[in-house]
Amino acid sequence: MAITGHTIHLTVDGAGDASAWYAKALDARERSRITLPDGKLIHVELGFGDLTVMLADEFPEMTSFGPRHLDGTYGAIYLHLDDVDRLWHRAVRAGATVVRPLATVFWGERDGQILDPFGHRWGLTQHVRDVSILEMQKLAIEAFSESGDHS
Repeated sequence: MAITGHTIHLTVDGAGDASAWYAKALDARERSRITLPDGKLIHVELGFGDLTVMLADEFPEMTSFGPRHLDGTYGAIYLHLDDVDRLWHRAVRAGATVVRPLATVFWGERDGQILDPFGHRWGLTQHVRDVSILEMQKLAIEAFSESGDHS
């Protein structure tokens, strides 16, 4: 069996607002949506380059909640960009909260993380230089040794 595609599915409180924010802040393109009679969105398909993200409103009756309801998020969605600074500043101006500031980091990326207004974490990154796994290992040990406890 082969994997034939990839889609991320996000639940948010306010899928319509989230779709508009992702278009404004992160260059997403809405491809389709399905609205239920009560106005809730069960399906919003967004394109971020070749990445597909599906959005849906919260459905408490199906125990489907967004991160704000759960008081946190489970991970980060990373977008690899050719101009990370442009999209970073655009997202922050649109209301994203900086989780980890944009910086050139030891693994050869210009990288940072934001939290969108709906509670999802996004990593925005751009390749800057090639770093071998051996060099990355050495630099990781140095970086974590200098910054203290990481448990």
